[in-house]
Amino acid sequence: MTFMKIKLLISSLLLFSLCLNAQQIAKINVSNGKVFRFENFYSNYVDARNIDIWLPENYSNKKNYAVLYLHDGQMLFDSTQTWNKQEWGVDETITQLKKEDKIEDVIVVGIWNSGKNRHIDYFPQKPFEALSKTEQDSMYAANRQNGNSVFSGKVQSDKYLKFIVTELKPFIDSNYSTNKIAKYTFIAGSSMGGLISIYALCEYPKVFGGAACLSTHWPGIFKADNPFPKAMQAYLKANLPVAKNHKIYFDYGTETLDAMYEPFQLQVDSIMTSKLYSFKNNDWKTQKFEGENHSEIAWCKRLHIPILFLLKK
Repeated sequence: MTFMKIKLLISSLLLFSLCLNAQQIAKINVSNGKVFRFENFYSNYVDARNIDIWLPENYSNKKNYAVLYLHDGQMLFDSTQTWNKQEWGVDETITQLKKEDKIEDVIVVGIWNSGKNRHIDYFPQKPFEALSKTEQDSMYAANRQNGNSVFSGKVQSDKYLKFIVTELKPFIDSNYSTNKIAKYTFIAGSSMGGLISIYALCEYPKVFGGAACLSTHWPGIFKADNPFPKAMQAYLKANLPVAKNHKIYFDYGTETLDAMYEPFQLQVDSIMTSKLYSFKNNDWKTQKFEGENHSEIAWCKRLHIPILFLLKK
C-alpha cells in the first residue's frame, strides 16, 4: 500500500470516528420522526459544519430509503431556531405526502451552510472559471445591498461537492439504510442552494438522480447585468445529463429577489427543451408562482410540489 493510500485511509477513519462520536438527537421541534445531528462534521475539503439527519417515524433497517440532500440545513425544520423565524417545513410536508401514500420512503440530510463561506461553496465553479480574468474580478468585486462583499474568498464549489459525494454520502450510506443508487438519491435547495443543486446534478449525474431548484439565483450576484448567467447557460448546454434518466425541477416567484429570475429561467427552459427534457416525460418541471417572494415561508408553501415530483411512487 502506497503512502498516499495509507494517508487517505487514515483520513477516512478519522472522519468516520469524529462523526460517530458527535451524533446526538437534535434539540429541535419536529412534528414527526427524529432529527439526529452530527456537530462540526469534519471534511478534508471545506469548513466543518453541522449535519442534521431526519429519519421518518417507524424508520426501519429492513427498508431501503431514498435520500434527499438539502442545502441550508439549519433552515429546514424548526422556525424557533432559525435566524428569521422561518422554516421549510420539511418534516410536515414529507409526512403528509407519505400518509397519502404518494411518495417513496425517504431520509433527509440537511447540510448546514458554513455562514460566511456559503456563497463560495454554492457558486458553480466551472462556469465561473470559464469567465475571463477581468470578468471574474468584476464578480469578486460585487457587494450586497448592505455594502458587504458577496464573496468571502475564491469560489470553491467543486470542493463542496467533493465533500458531499466522497465524504458525506458514503457516511450516510454506511450508517443508515439507504438505497444507494442515483435513481433514489436527490439534491435540492433554494436561491444559491438551487444553483448549486443543478450544478451538482451536472457534475455527478451518476450519483444524483434528480435536483429541485427553488427560486434559483441565476444571476449569481445581486446585479442582473453580469457575465455569469451566460456562462452558466453555456455550461448547462454542454453538461446537462441525458433526458429521461434524471428529474429536474425549477420554480420562481415574482416578488422581492425572485422578481429578477424569470428572464433567466426562460432562457434555461429553452435549453432544457433543446436537450429533450419535457414536462410530458415527467423528467422536468418549471413553475411560476405569482405573488410569491424569496423566503422560507414561500418555499414551505410549495415544497410539496418538488418533493412529489422527485419522489412520486
